[in-house]
Amino acid sequence: MNFSTIRRRWAWPAAGLVAIIFTLGALGVVSPGFGKTDTPLWTDRPVAVTTPTVPAPAWVELARAVKPAVVNVSATRVQESPRLQAPFPFMPEDPSDRFQRKARSLGSGFIINPSGYIVTNHHVVEGASQVKVKLADGRELPAKVVGRDSRTDLALLKVEATNLPVVALGDSAALQVGEAVMAVGNPFGLAQTVTTGIVSATGRVIGAGPYDDFIQTDASINPGNSGGPLVNARGQVVGINAAIFSQSGGSVGIGFAIPVNLAKSVVTQLASTGRVERGWLGVSIQEMTPILAKGLGHEAGKGALVAQVTESSPAAKAGIRQGDVIVELDGHAVTRTEDLPRLVADLPAGRQVPIKVLREGKTLTLSATIAKLEDRDHDEVAAKADGKPALGITVAPITPEVAQAMSLPAGTKGVVVRDVRSGSPAAEAGLQAGDVIVQADRRPITSVEDLREAVDKRAKDKPFMLLVRRDGSDRYVAVTG
Repeated sequence: MNFSTIRRRWAWPAAGLVAIIFTLGALGVVSPGFGKTDTPLWTDRPVAVTTPTVPAPAWVELARAVKPAVVNVSATRVQESPRLQAPFPFMPEDPSDRFQRKARSLGSGFIINPSGYIVTNHHVVEGASQVKVKLADGRELPAKVVGRDSRTDLALLKVEATNLPVVALGDSAALQVGEAVMAVGNPFGLAQTVTTGIVSATGRVIGAGPYDDFIQTDASINPGNSGGPLVNARGQVVGINAAIFSQSGGSVGIGFAIPVNLAKSVVTQLASTGRVERGWLGVSIQEMTPILAKGLGHEAGKGALVAQVTESSPAAKAGIRQGDVIVELDGHAVTRTEDLPRLVADLPAGRQVPIKVLREGKTLTLSATIAKLEDRDHDEVAAKADGKPALGITVAPITPEVAQAMSLPAGTKGVVVRDVRSGSPAAEAGLQAGDVIVQADRRPITSVEDLREAVDKRAKDKPFMLLVRRDGSDRYVAVTG
């Protein structure tokens, strides 16, 4: 299957409806409000269902119970376009002949806490200057992005409201292929749409990131369904709809959802700190193919083949070598290559763990102390200093790979804006993802450290002047607040 056609910008539900009648038991009540140290962020108890005098089909009752907790998410992004087409192709474009326009994208989300915490996809709100949430009762509220995690495509929003309906989080590890599921969302802007299907497969790897572990479903999912819940027959969320495989842009019965068990730890960290911390081992791995397994004398063919070991990393200090096959980490079997990154990511920094490796036909047990995964490609300029508010941007250095991908001229200096937090001073000033910051308060910027230093030294009572390069043209952006 060619997954280059996978669409991750919006998501979806499936080709055929499955009319299956289930008996719903008496389901529990919602959890207390978030914010108390002794209460969880979400509930794992199914939503309450009121049985009418004449029993309705199970999916009718389930939709009635779940839909109030599903929301529509609207994200506004500022984009620039030329005012007029140059009359002749050889005439250069005048930077002043450009105008800003607002582009809006639609997605879905679901409420996990009565005090207004909402789960959606990272790509739904990425680069947004404004996010709004429309509740099932018709209210439209501004939403704050509490935190986002691009590696798992998850985001946590917060609206100022209380006593909101919630949907319970289930156990995605218990999902069985063939199990009936329901998707609820906002496909093509059609709010509160419900579709049903089955779990087509689990553990799918689609090339979306290092922690791919998608649930595949044929419940019809389309653009606008991104961030919406995939619900089991007990009224519990088992997945977050995130992507589709399609050559037309519409549902062809192949959709993917993020397992809710993965989302639980991510959402908890986002609620607490606004970011996600992960463990780091320091190895590059590759798939163990039958031919490689035969060449290495590894008849079982399971595990993660170490292609490279980072110098001075936990793996290097533990004695892991290139060509080793990692078959077990901290007591957990590494059956597939994809298992290892997820297992390592879940480990806290500083923890010492046993690692079983196969080397030249022998099984060795080594010990590694897990380190904290540092995002070497991104650095968020968001920390407050001396009472000055954060800019709210994430930047990256201009590496040769970045310069090539962005078609930047050779020798371009500065840092690339990778993300702009919704509602931040940078967003209000019109800074956009893809901008290259070349100056800050008239000082040249050549690294992330230069920008951080300039942010720390900026005057509180004056606009922070940034010179940015956008589409080959330079312009000043004044950040206030």
